[in-house]
This record gives sequence, structure tokens and C-alpha cells, in this order.
Amino acid sequence: MVSYIIRRLLLGALTLVLITFIIFALIRNMPGDPLTMDLSMVDPSKVISPLEYERMKKSYGLDKPWPQAYVQWVGNLVQGDLGRSLSWKKPVTTVIGEHVAPTLILSISSLLLAYMLSIPMGLVGAVRIGKMDERVMSISLYMLYSFPAFVAALFLQIYLSVKLGWLPLYGMTTTETYDTLDTFGKAKDIMMHALMPIICYTYGSLAYYSRFINANMQEVIRQDYVRTAKAKGVGPSSIVLHHAFRNTLIPLVTMIGMTLPGLLGGAVILERIFQWPGMGQLYFLSLTSRDYPLIMGLTLMFAILTLAGQLLADILYAVVDPRIRLN
Repeated sequence: MVSYIIRRLLLGALTLVLITFIIFALIRNMPGDPLTMDLSMVDPSKVISPLEYERMKKSYGLDKPWPQAYVQWVGNLVQGDLGRSLSWKKPVTTVIGEHVAPTLILSISSLLLAYMLSIPMGLVGAVRIGKMDERVMSISLYMLYSFPAFVAALFLQIYLSVKLGWLPLYGMTTTETYDTLDTFGKAKDIMMHALMPIICYTYGSLAYYSRFINANMQEVIRQDYVRTAKAKGVGPSSIVLHHAFRNTLIPLVTMIGMTLPGLLGGAVILERIFQWPGMGQLYFLSLTSRDYPLIMGLTLMFAILTLAGQLLADILYAVVDPRIRLN
């Protein structure tokens, strides 16, 4: 297994180089640059001389050709320096660190809810296959899976916030009163703001995982060892929980590794709609402001998480299924 992991790490390093090289080339060749984005925000009547513009380009490190700039970025990365955000005026690592917690609040809550609800729903669906309640649940899950999350977000905002006034419309905290609240009050305030984003994050995953477990359970139930257990007089609940479901866990456990990038990736559209200060919102702002160091820092982090998630999924697959040999 060690040699397999070393090979995967070397392949992952090569993949990272290719990803960062392509993304760096793309963003440096997009229309506009950090200076033009900054200048668009200032007084239109203010004229910047060509000499001043060149001086500003040099101060931003934009005076070099992009291949040379990429080599310089890699050199700084090897020394542990991701650079300084051009729009936030802070180190990239600091900016990313400030936005990790809000995204984790949504993603971890959503992931736990999805697993806690989807496993019993999938089991019930497999046991009650063909019955009216199973058909109703299946149709409802299909409808949820096909319903776009951003549309659901707008509906929730209109009904729960604008019409009923039950939940805050957007943001992570109530700006006017948050600092005056005690710890419990602050936690409740964040929870009330996070409720609608968590619902939108969760229902699609819930539908997918439930259908996934249901389909795998139906396949496992038809296996010979399950028929043998039935012939021996094993009870239905014991067959489902101790024989069928344990084998269904194999592909389910490997999916945990694949969810790793999503934990920090955030959802750009949902965080934008709810004005949630997470990683998705940060990525969107970095693109619109052409903040090259921040874009590269976020791209590198997401690429590492994706590769690590795939490696973790492969290792988990070998751990839970003895038939798999990684080498």
C-alpha cells in the first residue's frame, strides 16, 4: 500500500502542476486585470497617465510575462508563500482562513443531516419496495433531486423571510444586534441565518444518497447469501441491518472521501444569493476583481482537496472490501 500511495502522491503532484499552470494561463489572459478593475471603481473623471499605469503594474507584479510570473509563483509556493491578495490587502492564507469557518458551518451541517436522514430513508425504501409509501417517497426524492437549489433558495427567501418574516433574508449575522448578544444568542442568530442555506445544501444530497442506498440495497437483497439467511429463518430486520446494509456500506463509505472537496468548496450561487461569507462567495469575488494570487490560492486548495479525496476514497475502498488490492 505504501508504494501505491507514493505513486499516487507523485501523480497528484504532476496533476497539481498541470492544473495550476492551465488556470494561471487562463486568468492572466482574461480580459481586464486587477488595475483595470480597481480603476473602474474610482472617479471616471480621474485620468491615469501611462507612466503611472506602468508604475502601478510593476507594484502589483504584473509587468512580467505570465510564464515568468508562473515560475515566480511556484518558487514562492515552494517557500510556503501564496502571495498577498490584491483586493483584500492581506496574505492569501489569512483571507482564505477567515472564510473557511462560515463554509464549514453549512457544509458539515448539511452533510450530517443528509447522512442521518438518507440512510433510514434508503433502508425503508428497499424494504417497502413496490408499496404505495415507497412509490410516493421515490417520486418525492426524484422531484427534490431535479429541483435547482438556487430556485429553491429564492422561493425560501420569498416565503420564509419576505412574506412570513420567520428567518433573516441574507447574511450570517444580524449586524445591528450581534455584538450585544451573549454566546447562546450569537449561536442562535447564526443558526437562524444558516437555516435556509442548509436546507438548500441538503435536500439534493438527501435525495441522491437515499436513492443510492435504496438501489444498492435492492441489488444486495437479491444475492445468494441473503436468500440463504432467509432460508435459515433469520428475521427480516436482521437480514436488512446485519447482512444487506453492511455490504451496502462499501460504496457509501468510499463516497465520504469524494465529499472532502465539497466541505470547503462551498456553493458559489447559494452563497451569493444568501450573501454568506464563505469560500464560494470568496471565489466569485476573487474572479470579478481579477485577484490573481487569491484565485491561484483557492484553485490550489480545491485541487489538493479533490486529489486527497480521491486517494482517501481508494484507500477506504480497499479497507472496507478485502477483495480489493491497491497494488
